Amino acid sequence: MLFVIHGYDRKPDGAEVRRLTRAAHLEFISTRMHIFRYGGALLDQSGKMIGSMMLIDLPDRAALDRYLAEDPYTRAGLYDPLHVNETRQVLPEAVPGFLAAELKKERAKA
Repeated sequence: MLFVIHGYDRKPDGAEVRRLTRAAHLEFISTRMHIFRYGGALLDQSGKMIGSMMLIDLPDRAALDRYLAEDPYTRAGLYDPLHVNETRQVLPEAVPGFLAAELKKERAKA
C-alpha cells in the first residue's frame, strides 16, 4: 500500500527538534530506503523548510504505524500536525494500460 505523509514541523521549536534529531533520523531512514518512493522537504513560499513529505510503500497501515513509532522525528514529536493518507498510483502508470482502463470504465458510466 502507498501512503502519503505530510508532517509539519511543530511550532515554535520544530527547527530545533529537527536539528537535534536529524542525524538519528538520517541513520534510521538509510536502512529503510526500499520503502520510499519519495521523500523530501516541504517548503513555504520563501523556500524555508516547514516539514517533510514522504511517499512510502508498506504492506498495511499497521506497518506504517510501526515505522512512524520508530522514526526519530516522530518519536521526538517533531510533526504537529502529521497527516497520513493512503493513495493509489495512477501516473506514471505502474501497470501499463491502467489509465486507459479507468477511462473506459468512466465512459461506460456516463
